[in-house]
Amino acid sequence: MTSDGKMLILAAPSGAGKSSFVEKICHEDSRFVDTVTYTTRAMRKGESEGKPYHFVSEEQFKSKIESHFFIEWAYVHNHMYGTPFYQIEQAWQIKKCVIMDVDVQGANTFKAKFPKALTVFILPPSIDELRRRIAIRDGKIPADLEVRMKNAETEMKLCSTFDVQIINDVFEVSYAGFKKIVDDWLKQP
Repeated sequence: MTSDGKMLILAAPSGAGKSSFVEKICHEDSRFVDTVTYTTRAMRKGESEGKPYHFVSEEQFKSKIESHFFIEWAYVHNHMYGTPFYQIEQAWQIKKCVIMDVDVQGANTFKAKFPKALTVFILPPSIDELRRRIAIRDGKIPADLEVRMKNAETEMKLCSTFDVQIINDVFEVSYAGFKKIVDDWLKQP
C-alpha cells in the first residue's frame, strides 16, 4: 500500500460527536472519502448495512482477520471494529483524502503506520454532558453506559497525544474551527 495520500483521523469518546464531524465534512467537501468500518455490534435505530458500518457476525469478523482484510482492528466497548485495506487504497487512487472516525487504539495504529496523518480528538464539554448525550442518543439509556463512561475517561486522558484537540460544545462553532484547521492542513504539501 502506498502512503502518499492524505489521511485525517478523528477519535473521541462515544457520544462526543466525531461521527457528526465526519458526516458534515464529507457532505460539504468532495475531497474526502469516509471509510466504512466493519463491526460486530448490533445495528442501531436509523442505521443500515453500510451506513455507517458494515455489520458482520463475530465469526465473519474473525475470518476477515485471518485473511488480513483489515489494516487495523480492535475491541471497543465489547465489540470488534476494523478498517479494511481496500477502502484506503481506492480513495488514494482517486486522489481523495481518507477520513475516518476510530477509537484511540485505531488512531494510534494509523498514526504509527501513516505519520503524516492529521489526528484530531473531539472532546465533550464535560463528562456529565457526555453521559447525557449517550443516554439520549437512541432514545434510551444503553446497557453498556457505564462501560462507555469508563472508556471515555481513559480516552480523554490520551487527548494530548493527538495533533489537535477540539471541544464540541456548540456544534456549529466547534465544526467551523475544525474545518479551518483541516483546510489549512490540506494546503500543506
